[in-house]
Amino acid sequence: MFWRKQKAAIARFHPLHRSLTLEKGFSVSLPRDEWEPVIASIAGHGAVVRRKKWRLHQRVPGVLVPMLRVLAADMAPDGVLAVAADMRGAQVPEKNGPKQSLPSRPPISGLKQWYAFDPWLRMRAQLRDGSVLDVVVTDRVRRRTYRKRNPRGKIKLKSKSKTVQLVRVTRRLPKDAVVQRPPSPPPGWVRVQVKQGRRTVIRASGKFPGPREDQGLVDLILQVSTEPFRWTPPGAAAARRTK
Repeated sequence: MFWRKQKAAIARFHPLHRSLTLEKGFSVSLPRDEWEPVIASIAGHGAVVRRKKWRLHQRVPGVLVPMLRVLAADMAPDGVLAVAADMRGAQVPEKNGPKQSLPSRPPISGLKQWYAFDPWLRMRAQLRDGSVLDVVVTDRVRRRTYRKRNPRGKIKLKSKSKTVQLVRVTRRLPKDAVVQRPPSPPPGWVRVQVKQGRRTVIRASGKFPGPREDQGLVDLILQVSTEPFRWTPPGAAAARRTK
């Protein structure tokens, strides 16, 4: 009665798992090994929670957990992994920009358009080679509403939306790390920027139709993440850091 058993089960979750369940997000920095209990807690979610309002967003097991494992595997035990996850969706008012009126012609009238920007995943990892990796995944949603008169003269309110997913990966190298241009250019859909100095910053970004919430999105994030690593010889950053 009143979902008492499920409430009790949620109370026993890891605090970050409980935050994802009740508040749909969290923002925290933890040492690498302290993320494993979070992952283990999330893995048992479906076995104890049945109520729809307490289900985890598909992106939690589909994207967040795989990315936690990928980044942790490239970190030293004392490395810190910071994560800001926001699974509330792009409909939250503060994520939506102002509405603009667009020209239209019959049978359409009252055409309005606005954009929502939803940076629902941010991750920063201190890697074992001494570099720092930032990953940001954002949904850019274009929304339109309009009135349309059908042949019988009845007016209906219509709406459309189109989502593009943006992935930006930034790698900050240790001071004086060796940098070399890769022998081949990146894929046409990936843009790379390099800012050289005492501490080189390499940024790769890509965009593609969305929304994707499963392994397909993880694969695309990893493809973008590959580009900043092609600018340094294997082991060069770590070798220079230890000198």
